[in-house]
Amino acid sequence: MASIDIQHPHSMNPGHARQAVQEVADKLVERFGVVYQWNGDILDFTRNGIEGRIALLPSQLHVTAQLGFLLGAMKGPIEAEIRRVLGERFS
Repeated sequence: MASIDIQHPHSMNPGHARQAVQEVADKLVERFGVVYQWNGDILDFTRNGIEGRIALLPSQLHVTAQLGFLLGAMKGPIEAEIRRVLGERFS
């Protein structure tokens, strides 16, 4: 099982950062059928082949995910896309 672990800095206030993470979650639902749930400042998400979370910290986001066998083969492109989205929304 492949894993992703990304820490990305941000300078948003907590409300704006949470809204930006929510927008990312909404896109994941729309594009990939992901199911998610907020647990405090942590957004847990899942779908067949992936389980992950986005932890919203005061000055950074911490994205972790476990990829199943099929998605594990695409770890590089998936990780690159996550980094691209984080760079667009949180830089």
